[in-house]
Amino acid sequence: MSIQKTLLVSETYTTESGFVFKEFELSYHSWGTLNKNGDNVVLIFHALTGDSNAEDWFHGFFAKQSPIDLDQHYVLCINTPGSCYGSTGPQSINSQTQKAYGPHFPVLSIRDIVRMEQHLLNHLQINSVQCAIGGSMGGMIALEFALIDPRIKRAFLMAMGKAHTAWSIGLSHLQRQAIYQDPHWMSGWYTAEAPPSQGLSLARQIGMMTYRSPENYEAKFGRDIREITNHPYYQVESYLDYQGQKLNKRFDALSYERLTRSMDTHDISRDRGSFKDVAKELTIPIHVVGIQSDALYPVSEQKDLAQLLPNGQFTALDSPYGHDAFLIEFDQLTQILSRFLATT
Repeated sequence: MSIQKTLLVSETYTTESGFVFKEFELSYHSWGTLNKNGDNVVLIFHALTGDSNAEDWFHGFFAKQSPIDLDQHYVLCINTPGSCYGSTGPQSINSQTQKAYGPHFPVLSIRDIVRMEQHLLNHLQINSVQCAIGGSMGGMIALEFALIDPRIKRAFLMAMGKAHTAWSIGLSHLQRQAIYQDPHWMSGWYTAEAPPSQGLSLARQIGMMTYRSPENYEAKFGRDIREITNHPYYQVESYLDYQGQKLNKRFDALSYERLTRSMDTHDISRDRGSFKDVAKELTIPIHVVGIQSDALYPVSEQKDLAQLLPNGQFTALDSPYGHDAFLIEFDQLTQILSRFLATT
């Protein structure tokens, strides 16, 4: 059974952009028991619209066949700052003004996110992390954590690369433009009663087109028609509309806008030197998993990252599910993770 808690960090943190938090909160879930040495930790990071309850969306890593053993491991997952699931984000109350941050909330770099989350590891007196695990945005955070924090002893990264490419930034830009075009956006000063629902819905639908593969969409929907009024309403259209409406019920548009910008900051070489020079500092074992059908972060990005790492390994998933395969293909993923943990 998981435990959900929130830590209030009563310390000033200045972001890379210069914004000053006088305090901030970190919401997290944990499973298992932290041992006396504080070194039996598995640290999991969620994707863009995920939350800290990793058992919901990484369920395969909590199953019996998983190498993560809750009798031995202390599993920790932190809600990313900037999100809307408990950690400080745009709709959180600024203690200095007693009002929501709103669009004053800064764009947090991936490095900001890591440095803020380090406060929780310090608070829990975690001395060593056996493995940091993440996919997509979670993989970016895990990689940056490994660069910044020597407590990370291994990393298991899925469906991301060494930096956010022009392709990925462009797709994020389109999603943000959809939000901006909503008349309720109001430069981020919208109300809870009238959020930019149409914009967020369209942003999500654009995203959904990159999360799966053309083959998966064809197999799942083909040219099936849901209904006909003046024209055919195809099943794929109905699916995308549903996914947009579903996100509207659970996520905040400003968090979505800010976090996509956070992902755009991902670049391990920024202000550090060449990718080769930065990567050679990462001597810990790191396994990088790519997905052959991933259109958002093509498998070439994972191959490139693994080749740069001194102790890097690479596996390609053969899956029709595209980018989302890291949330689906747990039979393959638990086998890969098991071998990685057993041999490093």
